[in-house]
Amino acid sequence: MKRLLNKRVAIVAFCGICATALAADAFRDLVKIVGVGAAVTSFAPQLNGAINKLSGHTDSNSVMTKVVPIISGGLNSRKAIGAAQVMGPRSQVEKVKAVAQLDQDLFGKEVKIRAMIPIETKDIVSNIRRVEGVGVSGIVDLKL
Repeated sequence: MKRLLNKRVAIVAFCGICATALAADAFRDLVKIVGVGAAVTSFAPQLNGAINKLSGHTDSNSVMTKVVPIISGGLNSRKAIGAAQVMGPRSQVEKVKAVAQLDQDLFGKEVKIRAMIPIETKDIVSNIRRVEGVGVSGIVDLKL
């Protein structure tokens, strides 16, 4: 009886340690995502200017660019942290709040397809609203 109780206590302790480790990883990922989102928001004008300089683009009354966070989702998707520059008519670009990155593996894992969709909201779970006439013109990769 005492031996069975010791095994149960050991199993519960092991499960608790595993759960704590998993929660720490999830918390670390959350901190990275929130921190990068805040950094993208804070430094969007500078990032946008750097991409425009690199590509030789100058905003005008008819066409403008801006940098927004990338929000990732999809079947078998990897978590993405980064930002995208969007470009299009000024009235449409001003509506863009994020870029939804949806990806999926095809033929096992031989081919990965990825869609980058400028959207009006940061909620890609239930409320994706595409902004028509706007495309992705640059990607900002952040090394963490």
